[in-house]
Amino acid sequence: MMHVAFTNVSFSLFFFPVSLPTVLQFHPKSCIEGISVTKKTHTSQIEIIPCKICGDKSSGIHYGVITCEGCKGFFRRSQQSNAAYSCPRQKNCLIDRTSRNRCQHCRLQKCLAVGMSRDAVKFGRMSKKQRDSLYAEVQKHRLQQQQRDHQQQPGEAEPLTPTYGLSANGLTELHDELSGYMDGHTPDGSKPDSGVSSFYLDIQPSPDQSGLDINGIKPEPICDFTPGSGFFPYCSFTNGETSPTVSMAELEHLAQNISKSHMETCQYLREELQQMTWQAFLQEEMESYQNKPREVMWQLCAIKITEAIQYVVEFAKRIDGFMELCQNDQIVLLKAGSLEVVFVRMCRAFDPQNNTVYFDGKYAGPDVFKSLGCDDLISSVFEFGKNLCSMHLSEDELALFSAFVLMSADRSWLQEKVKVEKLQQKIQLALQHVLQKNHREDGILTKLICKVSTLRALCSRHTEKLTAFKAIYPDIVRTHFPPLYKELFGSDFEQSMPVDG
Repeated sequence: MMHVAFTNVSFSLFFFPVSLPTVLQFHPKSCIEGISVTKKTHTSQIEIIPCKICGDKSSGIHYGVITCEGCKGFFRRSQQSNAAYSCPRQKNCLIDRTSRNRCQHCRLQKCLAVGMSRDAVKFGRMSKKQRDSLYAEVQKHRLQQQQRDHQQQPGEAEPLTPTYGLSANGLTELHDELSGYMDGHTPDGSKPDSGVSSFYLDIQPSPDQSGLDINGIKPEPICDFTPGSGFFPYCSFTNGETSPTVSMAELEHLAQNISKSHMETCQYLREELQQMTWQAFLQEEMESYQNKPREVMWQLCAIKITEAIQYVVEFAKRIDGFMELCQNDQIVLLKAGSLEVVFVRMCRAFDPQNNTVYFDGKYAGPDVFKSLGCDDLISSVFEFGKNLCSMHLSEDELALFSAFVLMSADRSWLQEKVKVEKLQQKIQLALQHVLQKNHREDGILTKLICKVSTLRALCSRHTEKLTAFKAIYPDIVRTHFPPLYKELFGSDFEQSMPVDG
């Protein structure tokens, strides 16, 4: 087996913050003393001030307030549509990087409370008072950063920061492109045709998680356990080796870790989805989707899939043991299994009574996706969602099954197969333990494991459909599909994989 390095793959799924703020939105003439704020200045010192809404990395002054790209886009859309949001809780939701998408009402109220306004859009130079105030705040944050650096103990590792520029194409450039796609506009130099341009205004922002830099996340350590009572018997591996004995305490810890990781990285709360099941597309809305050009509908679905996959990547990185795998194997597992987990998670947003799934703001039936030209694939996806829903999995069970699917040790091109195999075995034992604890019927674990072959067939069919679409619309895929989507499902990945020889 000869391994070919991933030299042609940029791996944006690992090295980009999901909120993707980079491009400054200052007027070219605006400046403050000693601080350049030209539009494309990625290293501008003003970015040291975090977003006033969610605390994420800021990208400039938008609507009168220093915000990130995500909050800027959210506020813009709220003003364009004159949206009337409602809070499902007590109208006091915490708004931060990981929760800002969960309550639009509270997010908008915070935007307004800190002073965001359409009337605050300014051109030209800042007033002296504004410059002085902004400069003082930059200095304050810079001083705080210096104090944190000085408090670092001798010999202690440097604070971990996102890593860019690890490929020939350059991750910074791809970061900008993905930021543009996810925030609802095309990146510079890739404007759509006039017939498609209005479509970009409807795209929702990327999921607001804490980032996808694998070097910037410290996974919780796996506990050390000593032999004792309550052990599961040995289980055979496919290669004839035996698994390490696993204590009940270790299984409980792993189950809790995976369940917590799952809940922290779900796009929507299950309760919120259940409250929205009555919001199905009207006939005229459904016809609007059916009448979209095929390439526009494909692009919309590619963006939605990419958003969901970003959450899956974050889920994987929080699972005990995943970050201890070699980087090659982390990438292989995510490239091969992320869409499978998206299909598993889809059952949370599936309404089996009406055969609808949450899509683009409402619940949609199979007919909404007519213009894709993939009726057989859509039918199979809905059938899978319906079947998985019929098993009535709890969030804990769904979390563990998702982790089991993702950590599949039979993926091609794994370098440390046994290590992945042992991790998957522990996850399977944890899943079995939770199913038994929940008094589930006999045979349900076998039924779940049998779903893996169905998932693989669905993903294989998706790849076939994408290949056929790309043959007809190569320019659309190249210029308008999210880079992460192309990276996961494009041919470049296969070409850079290890080969026998």
